[in-house]
Amino acid sequence: MRLPFVPPLVPMLSKAADALPTGDGWQFEPKWDGFRTLVFRDGDEVVLQSRDEKPMNRYFPELVAPLTATLPEGCVVDGEIVIVGAGGLDFEALLLRIHPAASRVKLLAAEAPASFVVWDLLALGNEDLREVTLAVRRDRLEQVLADAPPPVHLSPATRDRTLAEDWFRRFEGAGLDGVMAKRLDAPYRAGERTMIKVKHARSADCVVAGFRWHKNSTGSMVGSLLLGLYDADGTLHHVGVTAAFTNAARKQLVADLAPLRENALEGHPWRHWAEAQEDANATGQRLPGATSRWNRGKDLSWEPLRPERVLEVEYDHMQGTRFRHAAQFVRWRPDKRPQDCRYDQLEVTPAYELERVFGVRDPRRATPGPPQGS
Repeated sequence: MRLPFVPPLVPMLSKAADALPTGDGWQFEPKWDGFRTLVFRDGDEVVLQSRDEKPMNRYFPELVAPLTATLPEGCVVDGEIVIVGAGGLDFEALLLRIHPAASRVKLLAAEAPASFVVWDLLALGNEDLREVTLAVRRDRLEQVLADAPPPVHLSPATRDRTLAEDWFRRFEGAGLDGVMAKRLDAPYRAGERTMIKVKHARSADCVVAGFRWHKNSTGSMVGSLLLGLYDADGTLHHVGVTAAFTNAARKQLVADLAPLRENALEGHPWRHWAEAQEDANATGQRLPGATSRWNRGKDLSWEPLRPERVLEVEYDHMQGTRFRHAAQFVRWRPDKRPQDCRYDQLEVTPAYELERVFGVRDPRRATPGPPQGS
């Protein structure tokens, strides 16, 4: 490729914070819940590169033509691949794309086409812009994507902290993951954690209904605890895991959970998960033995526990009926009854109007795009 630099490039990274930074000199952007992607375009050649420096073209073939038509003939941009569902961004639909069969990917691309949200410009023509400040890069980016048609979109950005806080509250209902903060005077530092991300965090009381052994320590250390919540009909759903324990705590869990392993499968709400997997996929219920799309072949076998103990976890947000990421253990709750661990305890964020975030009311009729920020 005839560009100032060629793929692969390690993207600039972020570090977590509890609140948006104060003071002047910051640019704020929505944190998009998708696949981080760098796009290299040189004439008719377009390369999509993932965060871990792998090619992405085969998984999102429908983006190559619009990116070729919309981006400057020679450029490198940073952004996010997203898919819009009926309720906002659909990360599950993105995961389905990581499939070995091209025919399957083609079908999914037609049924739920992806969009690309751009937030940074790293090269333009023969100019390497990585050492240029973000303020200048943003101005140049707005110029080149001023009239970008869907499915390529310019991410909103603002220097107004009050507006950014408003985004943090309202955008979650559309599936956004939080707010990013970036220094306006900063260059693009590949591989460095110079951006700040502020994500939603809240807590929930969950039933512990099973566990997985720690990798290479079967029988001696617990790897993760399988969490459940009851729905309004009294069905216990697998909603995720909590796994961040010290080795000492993992060993202690083996002893602590031993009584709950006795006759655990008898009457267990997930005892028929293998036979019911197809039905569970159709209804949206997650079961503890479900195949991992990210780690094909990974051992997801589990040990059942009588669902009698309750713990509190922190989580960022829900993806459908389960936690989007692994939840963080807070404490055991012996004062809580398992049957009280229901979905109705969770904080509900009303869905923010899709047309305000993505530009259309019905995502099935068009490929949406975000409005421009101030």
